[in-house]
Amino acid sequence: RYLVWIVKSAVRPSKSEIEKYLTLWDSLENYRLQESSLKKLFTKTYPLNDDLDEVLIKVCALNDFYSTSIYYPVQVAKHIVSLQLDKKLMIKDPKVVNEIASVQVKKDKLINYYSFATKYCSHHHPTLYPIYDSYVDKLLMHFKKEDNFFEFKKADLKIYENFKNILEKFRIFYDLEDYDLKQIDKYLWQAGKEYFPRAY
Repeated sequence: RYLVWIVKSAVRPSKSEIEKYLTLWDSLENYRLQESSLKKLFTKTYPLNDDLDEVLIKVCALNDFYSTSIYYPVQVAKHIVSLQLDKKLMIKDPKVVNEIASVQVKKDKLINYYSFATKYCSHHHPTLYPIYDSYVDKLLMHFKKEDNFFEFKKADLKIYENFKNILEKFRIFYDLEDYDLKQIDKYLWQAGKEYFPRAY
């Protein structure tokens, strides 16, 4: 017997495609409730990032909901507290994402938690800090190959300033400027998951 993977061809980005996936997102109760609870945690209950207990709770909640594979939550929380993050978030500094991502978890072990870092910042300011993950990566690389919407390398997606710029070019190229980066984010993640499913 042979296992055959049938991969659907990704539909070109458009306003109707965005609307389709935003409607789908609103129908997914689990995701909606997770997002609303994280929003309350990050913006109302513990909006600041200078208290280790509070940051640790946010790290653990985010890790649990998103399965971000943070095996050293205390070290990650200590690292975030050390960055004086609130000043940087206030001025909308994109470089802070890569600063959060690089964590010395042991004396001889440095881990890059880039996807987690984008999620952490996004839950403070959703429209300013879009989320990176593997599905978003695959869809952006796919449409770069299909339409050459902007010239960039795969490695650029892991430098947050470049990643945001790529998303802005994506919005402009496909005439999606009516949508903010959080809405684009919801579309990319869902469409990427549909067209490039993980093989288990």
